[in-house]
Amino acid sequence: MAYIVNFSKFNKLKKMYIHIKNRHTDNKKATPLRIWSLFMKFENKETFKNLARSFAGECQAGMRYQMIAKLAMKEGMKTLADTVRSIAKNETLHATQFFNKMIEKTGNKENVTFDAGYPFHAGTLEEGLKFAAMDEKNETEDIYPTFARIAKEEGFEDIAALYKLVADVEEHHKIIFQYLHDGVRNNTLYKSDSPMLWICSECGHMHVATQAWKVCPLCKAEQGYVELHLPFEGVRE
Repeated sequence: MAYIVNFSKFNKLKKMYIHIKNRHTDNKKATPLRIWSLFMKFENKETFKNLARSFAGECQAGMRYQMIAKLAMKEGMKTLADTVRSIAKNETLHATQFFNKMIEKTGNKENVTFDAGYPFHAGTLEEGLKFAAMDEKNETEDIYPTFARIAKEEGFEDIAALYKLVADVEEHHKIIFQYLHDGVRNNTLYKSDSPMLWICSECGHMHVATQAWKVCPLCKAEQGYVELHLPFEGVRE
């Protein structure tokens, strides 16, 4: 049996190998296995599976937060529910970004198989907010930084950058959920040590005090319709 060798393609791969190897000053990074991974199909790389994991995770987070918002509405906490719904929408858009990256790199796939673990929490509104803060903490401090590192190692700077951007948002989500949880647990969402402006989300009535009204004097909306003072610290440089 005769073998036909395409020397043109071989020489091209050889030049690419030398070019990639010379780009790395750290010999540990320039291993043949790592360099060979750059020639693998995208769907065979860990970053492909990580995108699938991220898509599934963000979709689930969006649904979990919708359920938390429903709990808030049952307790008459309209503005808290709106805040959680807004975060749920963020998660859905994150999922869209991860999905689009997969399609961009590989096109449609009939079935994608991967191993992953996802949180399944249930309980009171207070517990739901606590679990949400924990989940966001895991994403921003562990999961997405790890996925970003792997993407960068596999040569996908654009995907690494995407993970960095999403992780920054999840950091802010973590802070908001922690704030909401503490406020619900300690009954301090509508209280302050110093006078501050409280605004009715229904009619726009405003009042400066250390505590929001129980019932809006203008439209009679309950306290749960008072706009929240959400924290914005903790945003990364």
